[in-house]
Amino acid sequence: MASYLQIENISKSYGPKVLFDHIGFNINEGDKIALIAPNGSGKTSLMRILAGKDKSDSGGKILFLKDIRIAFLEQDYPFNPDATLLDQVLGGSKRFLAHLDEAGRFEYEHRIVRLLTDFGLRPDQRMRELSGGEVKRVALTEVLATEADFLILDEPTNHLDTDAIEYLENYLKRSRCTLFMVTHDRYFLDRVCNCVMELDHGQIYIYKGDYENYLEKRAERIANYNAETDKVRNLLRRELEWMHATPCARSGKAKYRKQAFWELKGRAEQAYTTRQITMEALEGATRLGTKIIDCYDVTFAYGDGGALLKDFSYKFQRYDRIGIVGRNGIGKSTFIDLLTGALEPTTGRIERGESLKIGYYHQKGLQFEEDQTVLETIRNTSLLEQFLFPHDMWNNPVARLSGGERRRLYLLTILIQQPNLLILDEPTNDLDILTLNILEEYLLDFKGSLIVVSHDRHFLDRVTDHLLVFCGDGQVKDFIGGYTEYRTFIKDYEAEQRKRKSGAAGGFSGREHFAASGTKSQSSGAPQVETRSSGAAGKKRLSYKEQREFEQIESELERLNAEKTALEALLSSPDAPYEQIRTASERYEALKQEIDEKETRWLELSL
Repeated sequence: MASYLQIENISKSYGPKVLFDHIGFNINEGDKIALIAPNGSGKTSLMRILAGKDKSDSGGKILFLKDIRIAFLEQDYPFNPDATLLDQVLGGSKRFLAHLDEAGRFEYEHRIVRLLTDFGLRPDQRMRELSGGEVKRVALTEVLATEADFLILDEPTNHLDTDAIEYLENYLKRSRCTLFMVTHDRYFLDRVCNCVMELDHGQIYIYKGDYENYLEKRAERIANYNAETDKVRNLLRRELEWMHATPCARSGKAKYRKQAFWELKGRAEQAYTTRQITMEALEGATRLGTKIIDCYDVTFAYGDGGALLKDFSYKFQRYDRIGIVGRNGIGKSTFIDLLTGALEPTTGRIERGESLKIGYYHQKGLQFEEDQTVLETIRNTSLLEQFLFPHDMWNNPVARLSGGERRRLYLLTILIQQPNLLILDEPTNDLDILTLNILEEYLLDFKGSLIVVSHDRHFLDRVTDHLLVFCGDGQVKDFIGGYTEYRTFIKDYEAEQRKRKSGAAGGFSGREHFAASGTKSQSSGAPQVETRSSGAAGKKRLSYKEQREFEQIESELERLNAEKTALEALLSSPDAPYEQIRTASERYEALKQEIDEKETRWLELSL
């Protein structure tokens, strides 16, 4: 197995802060490595050095295998807002294109179109029309289309919806590329990577295997380190007795022993502690009354556009732990703004309990006073320590914090308010895995109601017990169960659809997972159940008209999926003319939307 990259003796500091010091490691062909470290520890700096975007302070060696192609995904992607998606990717690939002949360029453009289509984008769209998650998909397209031998990816799943994450996950699993990436998505890490590299206190530790193996081996390493520290402390006590001897006794001792004492003292003061945020650190949440937020026939639309929320009725309960899921741009953040009062419904009403105290973590973050110190921002020192802000960081100005550290500090400004309803909009973006573990433990002990918008599947599985699923066209379904259960339900449904097409008998029914939550269906005149306390909804009897509609939808879905399969074959063909590919990609996107709408309606009628 060829060695793709050898690193020797590289270092990086910013002012007095040492990120890593004279580190070295090796990456072999086929390795898929996840780099884990707390925010501000130097992950991005290390990746930029490997990609040639920055330099080591200590010189050192960075030796790549000759002639391998490298592609680097940075967190920030500069783009021309007036460019089409295809032109944007081509413009960002000039160095790569310079080495291609005409046939190679045609093939490369074909890959770009195919990737954009697979990511749910149209090549002729303008960059200014895209959301943050869609811009990230364009950036990924630019990297993946090169089919580079060695990929360096900095937080590739940030801002992506679940469909895009799962597509990228499957792409990287199938790819033979060598991969070095930073990610906070633990399911993504487990399914893509075969090795975890930890950057801890400026040093590198490597663990072969998955995330669970990393946690186990890391715990063993820390336990061994702390055991050695205890031995050093015992030795230090003996040396301390010597240091406290009379000056006369010390004067005849070798200077090296004095120096060794101070080195020993420094080592004895180093120990790992497991930090866990607790309710005691926050002094508990404000007492929550019986009324939280009640929504009655709420509809919302921007101007003359289609409704992002349509006739939504729901009574949020005490100690609800709700995850909100759906694709990018479907209305999840708008829904949160309605709940908090930042937006008013177009029609319907929202009532809030008198004792309600909302803590809202917005994905846009918070504008800090840049010259304010960490301690001036959060005066609860216990909370700072438990959330990975050690004493030596308290007097640092906010301006010196990394992006992830600022996010962590912003989160503390929310928690310290002691809310009884905690709303988190994409809280996992830019937070490191260690911080996420701490946050999850806190949320599991949180004595209030919780609403989470997230595409982090592991996070949703741990902290929520049911989901509000945004299906499009303003429709919302309440799914009883965790995110993994929901995805299993969807996959079972898709498998049943394939069986029906092949003529096999099927008995799929997942309706026990969907609650009669009061999310009114446009086509149903059935009375609403305003809370989910009554349990799962029974299957209603279809009218003659609805039965005919149900049968027609099944027939149309078979035809539409056959067309989709044919388009996918065309888009995968290396010989298809570009104009035909462009037309097919436009139809493919419209077709996927039509299938989504038909499947949603099929689901409504089948439950």
